[in-house]
Amino acid sequence: MLSRCDLIKDAAVALLTFSTQSAWAQETRMNLFKIVTIKDEIVVGLSTEELQVLGGNDASAVAHALAQKGDLTVWQYNVHRGPNGELQQAPTARIGLLANASLRVEPYATTYQILPHP
Repeated sequence: MLSRCDLIKDAAVALLTFSTQSAWAQETRMNLFKIVTIKDEIVVGLSTEELQVLGGNDASAVAHALAQKGDLTVWQYNVHRGPNGELQQAPTARIGLLANASLRVEPYATTYQILPHP
Protein backbone atom coordinates (compact mmCIF):
# COMPACT_ATOMS: atom_id res chain seq x y z
CA MET A 1 0.00 0.00 0.00
CA LEU A 2 1.24 3.48 -0.87
CA SER A 3 1.84 5.95 1.91
CA ARG A 4 0.43 9.46 1.87
CA CYS A 5 3.94 10.81 1.24
CA ASP A 6 4.35 8.55 -1.82
CA LEU A 7 0.99 9.70 -3.20
CA ILE A 8 1.96 13.35 -2.79
CA LYS A 9 5.31 12.72 -4.51
CA ASP A 10 3.59 10.91 -7.39
CA ALA A 11 1.08 13.74 -7.78
CA ALA A 12 3.89 16.32 -7.80
CA VAL A 13 5.78 14.38 -10.49
CA ALA A 14 2.62 14.08 -12.60
CA LEU A 15 1.92 17.80 -12.26
CA LEU A 16 5.49 18.72 -13.16
CA THR A 17 5.44 16.42 -16.18
CA PHE A 18 2.14 17.87 -17.41
CA SER A 19 3.41 21.45 -16.91
CA THR A 20 6.62 20.72 -18.81
CA GLN A 21 4.73 19.14 -21.71
CA SER A 22 2.33 22.10 -21.87
CA ALA A 23 5.21 24.57 -21.88
CA TRP A 24 6.96 22.61 -24.64
CA ALA A 25 3.76 22.48 -26.69
CA GLN A 26 3.34 26.25 -26.39
CA GLU A 27 6.97 26.94 -27.29
CA THR A 28 6.74 24.84 -30.43
CA ARG A 29 3.19 25.82 -31.37
CA MET A 30 2.73 25.67 -35.11
CA ASN A 31 0.03 27.54 -36.98
CA LEU A 32 -1.17 25.95 -40.19
CA PHE A 33 -2.52 27.88 -43.17
CA LYS A 34 -4.00 26.72 -46.45
CA ILE A 35 -2.66 28.63 -49.46
CA VAL A 36 -5.20 28.57 -52.30
CA THR A 37 -4.43 29.48 -55.90
CA ILE A 38 -6.24 28.85 -59.16
CA LYS A 39 -4.17 25.71 -59.73
CA ASP A 40 -3.91 24.05 -56.31
CA GLU A 41 -3.95 24.22 -52.54
CA ILE A 42 -1.13 23.56 -50.10
CA VAL A 43 -0.82 23.63 -46.32
CA VAL A 44 2.05 25.57 -44.76
CA GLY A 45 3.16 25.96 -41.17
CA LEU A 46 4.55 28.97 -39.34
CA SER A 47 5.69 29.11 -35.74
CA THR A 48 4.38 31.75 -33.38
CA GLU A 49 7.73 33.54 -33.61
CA GLU A 50 7.64 33.54 -37.42
CA LEU A 51 4.16 35.03 -37.36
CA GLN A 52 5.28 37.77 -34.97
CA VAL A 53 8.07 38.68 -37.39
CA LEU A 54 5.44 38.97 -40.14
CA GLY A 55 3.47 41.37 -37.95
CA GLY A 56 0.53 39.32 -36.73
CA ASN A 57 -0.77 35.93 -35.75
CA ASP A 58 -3.44 35.11 -38.32
CA ALA A 59 -4.02 34.46 -42.02
CA SER A 60 -4.35 38.16 -42.82
CA ALA A 61 -0.83 38.80 -41.49
CA VAL A 62 0.54 36.08 -43.80
CA ALA A 63 -1.38 37.45 -46.79
CA HIS A 64 -0.32 41.03 -46.04
CA ALA A 65 3.37 40.07 -45.64
CA LEU A 66 3.27 38.09 -48.88
CA ALA A 67 1.68 41.02 -50.75
CA GLN A 68 4.21 43.50 -49.34
CA LYS A 69 7.35 41.39 -49.76
CA GLY A 70 6.33 39.62 -52.98
CA ASP A 71 7.57 36.25 -51.69
CA LEU A 72 7.90 34.21 -48.51
CA THR A 73 9.82 31.08 -47.62
CA VAL A 74 7.76 28.64 -45.53
CA TRP A 75 7.52 24.95 -44.65
CA GLN A 76 4.97 22.86 -46.54
CA TYR A 77 3.06 20.39 -44.34
CA ASN A 78 1.50 17.04 -45.28
CA VAL A 79 -0.06 14.15 -43.41
CA HIS A 80 2.32 11.28 -42.57
CA ARG A 81 2.35 8.31 -40.23
CA GLY A 82 4.42 8.78 -37.09
CA PRO A 83 6.69 6.13 -35.55
CA ASN A 84 3.79 4.64 -33.60
CA GLY A 85 1.51 4.54 -36.67
CA GLU A 86 -0.70 7.51 -35.83
CA LEU A 87 -1.28 10.22 -38.42
CA GLN A 88 0.62 13.49 -37.99
CA GLN A 89 0.78 16.79 -39.83
CA ALA A 90 4.53 17.04 -40.57
CA PRO A 91 6.83 19.41 -42.47
CA THR A 92 7.92 17.93 -45.80
CA ALA A 93 9.71 20.68 -47.73
CA ARG A 94 10.85 24.27 -47.45
CA ILE A 95 9.13 26.14 -50.29
CA GLY A 96 8.87 29.65 -51.66
CA LEU A 97 5.54 31.41 -52.09
CA LEU A 98 5.17 34.13 -54.72
CA ALA A 99 2.55 36.85 -54.47
CA ASN A 100 -0.25 36.39 -56.95
CA ALA A 101 -3.55 38.22 -57.43
CA SER A 102 -5.47 34.94 -57.21
CA LEU A 103 -3.89 33.89 -53.91
CA ARG A 104 -5.93 33.28 -50.77
CA VAL A 105 -4.59 32.44 -47.30
CA GLU A 106 -6.89 30.63 -44.86
CA PRO A 107 -6.36 29.22 -41.37
CA TYR A 108 -6.13 25.43 -41.49
CA ALA A 109 -7.39 23.18 -38.70
CA THR A 110 -6.48 19.53 -38.24
CA THR A 111 -7.19 16.85 -35.69
CA TYR A 112 -3.71 15.39 -36.18
CA GLN A 113 -0.69 16.17 -34.06
CA ILE A 114 1.29 19.01 -35.67
CA LEU A 115 5.06 18.56 -35.65
CA PRO A 116 7.29 21.66 -35.54
CA HIS A 117 9.58 22.32 -38.46
CA PRO A 118 13.37 22.45 -38.06
